[in-house]
Amino acid sequence: MLKLHRIRELTLAKPSAPGRPAHLSAASGLVVVQSLLYVVADDELSIGVFPAAGNAPGELIRFIDGELPNSKKKRKRVKPDLEALVLLPPFKHYKHGALFALGSGSRENRRQGVLFQLDAHARTKGDPRLIDLSPFMAAIENEIGELNIEGALGTQDRFVLLQRGNRGGGINACITMNLADLLHALASGDFMPAIAFDVRRHDLGAIKENPLSFTDGAALPDGRIVFTAVAEDADDAYSDGACLGAVVGVIKSDGTLQSVQRLEPGAKVEGVSARLAGDGIELLLVSDADDATVAAWLYAATLKSRTN
Repeated sequence: MLKLHRIRELTLAKPSAPGRPAHLSAASGLVVVQSLLYVVADDELSIGVFPAAGNAPGELIRFIDGELPNSKKKRKRVKPDLEALVLLPPFKHYKHGALFALGSGSRENRRQGVLFQLDAHARTKGDPRLIDLSPFMAAIENEIGELNIEGALGTQDRFVLLQRGNRGGGINACITMNLADLLHALASGDFMPAIAFDVRRHDLGAIKENPLSFTDGAALPDGRIVFTAVAEDADDAYSDGACLGAVVGVIKSDGTLQSVQRLEPGAKVEGVSARLAGDGIELLLVSDADDATVAAWLYAATLKSRTN
């Protein structure tokens, strides 16, 4: 078992809209850059930014106009479902890099991305750019079937999407493409074309006969991927189900599975950041409470580091 340590609740200085709580609840992606934590929540029209140290309330950065219904069922139907957040290196028009958030792709209205330009202090600047990911995701869907993109990460030359499987027909996989191709497409316009990619399926095991499936990932400098996965009592990419347990694992640079460790407590972790520190891998993780009235938590844990 890998012990999770609670750090703080993801409280906000003010709620995203009238009738909403002053916290993020459905935290689904995490990026740590300099002194800031960026968190994407799959049921909001904003991303959250929090101080990396202390427990001061976070702020929201709006990426699209409009309002979402407060009713859970109605909100679920129309939300953009941003599930993945990744830090991109500097590229054309983005001197200090960018944050890239992606929808899950599980419905037509969930095939949108958002680019947030960063300044030298890792703060967002200017207006976010909305990116139509429909052709890009349609090409992936044609290859693997039911989509549910839950994580994204970038290495020196690769961009990897983590596809979350389920008990029904959805597969669990790493979808890998050339990072330069992705950055070129993002710099060229607000319409993401199909990009050549490879697919590698992964069997992460199961809990109570429910498959463990990816919820996020982070790249290490040596080419390995640290991932989170949960076993959820659900038959497809749209339905929610009870979280039966969660793990953190490592995929080696050659794409093979290195290790999987069960988490205690078994929180539904959906975002992870990882860095090498001495003989370990220090992790920060965020959870999805699956209940708007309950705040998501930031957790910490340390993995023993092994080389390839």
